[in-house]
Amino acid sequence: MKYTVFFHCCALVLIVFTLFCGGCERGDAQRGAKEPEVSVQELAAQNVPLTAELSGRVSAYRRAEVRPQVSGILQRQLFTEGSLVKEGQSLYKIDPATYEAAVARARATLARAAAQLTAATQRRARCHSLLGSHAVSKQDMEEAEAAYLQALADVEVAKAALRTAEIELRYTDVLAPITGRIGKSRMTQGALVTANQTEPLAVIQQLDPVYVDMTRSSLALLKLRDRYAAGSLSRPGEKSAAVRLRLETQKEYPAAGELQFSDITVDESTGMVLLRAVFPNPDGVLLPGMYVRAIVNEGVEKAALLVPQRAVRRNARGVAMVFVLGKDGIIEERPVEVRERVGRNWIVGEGLSPGEKVVVDGLRRLHQGDHVRVKATLPAETGASSGSAKPRD
Repeated sequence: MKYTVFFHCCALVLIVFTLFCGGCERGDAQRGAKEPEVSVQELAAQNVPLTAELSGRVSAYRRAEVRPQVSGILQRQLFTEGSLVKEGQSLYKIDPATYEAAVARARATLARAAAQLTAATQRRARCHSLLGSHAVSKQDMEEAEAAYLQALADVEVAKAALRTAEIELRYTDVLAPITGRIGKSRMTQGALVTANQTEPLAVIQQLDPVYVDMTRSSLALLKLRDRYAAGSLSRPGEKSAAVRLRLETQKEYPAAGELQFSDITVDESTGMVLLRAVFPNPDGVLLPGMYVRAIVNEGVEKAALLVPQRAVRRNARGVAMVFVLGKDGIIEERPVEVRERVGRNWIVGEGLSPGEKVVVDGLRRLHQGDHVRVKATLPAETGASSGSAKPRD
């Protein structure tokens, strides 16, 4: 009997000890489940370069259409299509025969007018000498004077006609109006051309340097101006800003360009403003009509806070939210203002302060007020390592 009671007591103590240990293990497991491991990043204020990546098209620095200024038959083409031509270089030759004849006729007319002027001058002189002796009447003197003036005017008219004929003769030699690359010839030898035709003979384009035309929303420009005025963004320069290009092959164009001007009107249908930059093009890589991506330097964001993109979530209302590590490891879910993208980070405008720690890993099961255990604290991102900021229009 004594042994039976003893065995019952031992069994009861063992059961109680087992239950107690199990409860401790479950408590430890529950506490472990309530304390997920996360990685955080400490925020630090820094200056970040700000750029805007815009779509652009290449256009020629200068463009001139070669047109005939007189009518006639094209005798010769004096250039190679696609070659570089110089200003004043002869490109086409129009049959000059009729214009040479017009010059000869104008010279003959001038000679006849000059002869008539000589005769009128002599008659006028004789009348003047005989007027004192009353050998000629006053009417004869007036007629001689009028004939002299008429002959003098005829000479001037003949000179003007000769100059016109000589100019038209020179226009039979069609010259290059600018220096640049000439495209294909749209007329062939033997074609009839006219002075008022709508189609040019060829087009010359100056391709070094070239323009790159970009568009930017008027809203983005207004916001940019406000940030300059507030002092949060420093201007890149007084009158210009450096511009870089990314080609369709995703390669960066080696030479930097310069922003020249911003248009003074806004496109009513799109709300966009035209920006124009000029780029050197010594190797002819940039061709008119080519699509490029222009990276415009807009300044430096002062005292910016960079937050990794993976740390930012959006709630059901579309508000950007982050988890901030508070005191004693307590998680706080906080709304933030997301501005520009910098590589794999966002520039945050409002909602965070330097020195705070943002959760970047282990966000999936986090909730407001959770207690977490920090497994790693990452250093703050820098603008230099992340790349330049790209505004969101």
